[in-house]
Amino acid sequence: MIQMIDTNVLGAPLAPCCTDPMTGFFRDGSCRTGPDDRGRHTVCARVTEEFLRFSQSMGNDLSTPVPEYAFPGLKPGDCWCLCVLRWREAMLAGCAPQVRLASTHASALEHVSLEDLQRHALD
Repeated sequence: MIQMIDTNVLGAPLAPCCTDPMTGFFRDGSCRTGPDDRGRHTVCARVTEEFLRFSQSMGNDLSTPVPEYAFPGLKPGDCWCLCVLRWREAMLAGCAPQVRLASTHASALEHVSLEDLQRHALD
């Protein structure tokens, strides 16, 4: 059986996003995705207060802990695998957080351009 290697938006192997707090759809620190990931948690971003407020206003409170889902609640400066369409909404609203290109899954490019991601790059 051939194992597929996840790649980032730069075409290299996908780097980990964050393990403190533990992020990713699979809670393995990586912005990997799969068929069960309806939100497409593929953008590794360092969240800001502005983005957290925006996300909450859109119906997704990322600041409040939800222990039953092993979700610690985020604070500004935390890195997290965001849903690509939420990141795109934030970009269009002028409050997209910066991204780690090396840790952002290549499938994000189905919804946002590499140029948009590069304009918000941490690395």
